[in-house]
Amino acid sequence: MKRVINSLIPFVVFLVLYLAIGIYLTFKGEEFAFYKFPAPTCALIGFGAALIIGWRDLHGHVSTFVRGIKEDTVILMCLIFMLAGAFAAVTKAMGGVDATVNMGLAVLPGRLILPGIFMIACFISMAMGTSMGTIGAVTPIAVGLAAKAGLPLPITMGAVLGGAMFGDNLSVISDTTIAATSTQGCRMRDKMIMNAKIAIPAAIVVTILLAVFSKPAQLNGDFEFSFIRTLPYLTVISLAILGVHVVGVLMIGIALAAIIGIAAGSFTFVDFGGEVYQGFLSMAEVFFLTVLVAGLAGMASEQGGLGWVLGKFWKLIRGKRSAEIGMAGLVSIADVCTANNTVAIIISGKMAKNIAQKFAIAPRRVASVLDIFSCVWQGVLPYGAQLLLIGGLAKVSPFKVIPYAWYPMALAVAGTAAIIFKFPRK
Repeated sequence: MKRVINSLIPFVVFLVLYLAIGIYLTFKGEEFAFYKFPAPTCALIGFGAALIIGWRDLHGHVSTFVRGIKEDTVILMCLIFMLAGAFAAVTKAMGGVDATVNMGLAVLPGRLILPGIFMIACFISMAMGTSMGTIGAVTPIAVGLAAKAGLPLPITMGAVLGGAMFGDNLSVISDTTIAATSTQGCRMRDKMIMNAKIAIPAAIVVTILLAVFSKPAQLNGDFEFSFIRTLPYLTVISLAILGVHVVGVLMIGIALAAIIGIAAGSFTFVDFGGEVYQGFLSMAEVFFLTVLVAGLAGMASEQGGLGWVLGKFWKLIRGKRSAEIGMAGLVSIADVCTANNTVAIIISGKMAKNIAQKFAIAPRRVASVLDIFSCVWQGVLPYGAQLLLIGGLAKVSPFKVIPYAWYPMALAVAGTAAIIFKFPRK
């Protein structure tokens, strides 16, 4: 039993350290408090704790840690993270984000400003695969539209947040989708279809609510855009739906964005190389964290800690429905503790897979549950990066935006209903 407990201590050190420092810096009034002491550093300290505990067999502990890292799913996840970062950087450099935003504004009726902002954010987050990038691109525009239309800033920012979390949950190049499908060993297309049947009804409800609360206004401005600059996004989404492997999807997307960018004079071939590398660097935190957490998980699994935790969960599980509720609870707790939905999925993914195998739950179903509930909590945490970024850009308190985080709330209702009523059925 001592060996089992010792295998869990590194995980506990990682989580407690990350949570304690984040809370402390929050009370001190630091901005982005939970990101001042990065999660990979906390995970490295957790690994240090594991080496101290196992100092009598240091070689064996390091070997166990490395075996956790070199699993095929972990290597594939890291490769996809790198390619997703490169795609986002290259498409932004060639003007894809600006073109997409302006295209939406050009066709947006003045009487539908709020739902229009929500839908623009949905499309951009689906295309870019990042809620943070979407918030950064759309928030300044949404603030100006809110001022012109006389709309309350909190509800406008709630629309931006909702659209950003829509793609964070569904996009095939989102960190959370990559983590969820990789840990469960399912195809992105299968997870996307399963997930969409739950998320799209929630988005429709939110669109209707925003239309009710939107005020008619006239959008003035020059919203010129080049449709060709949106093609990499459209291509990536289309290929993913067709079931092309995500590595192929991203490589094609990067190549297409490079051709368009160079042909349009947005950058040179040499600049393209730099943008790709900057894209790699933008994923450094989640890349390092994935490697370190995979190693810690490998140690906990091989030394019996993971099995012990699962044994406690299994006492509460009586069937598929309660198993899915347990998975949702597991990833929710992890996200509340870490304020990072990708980290939450990586931490809980292995345990969820073991539960799913025992109760014969399809991998695509598990991946959807993990992604949905991690994004639900990430969209309402006042100390999460998304709300903190919105607060900083729009100069509004995250606590004022939370009551209008309608999409994360609607997604929570839809996800819970899907578990209770076992929807969607195959």
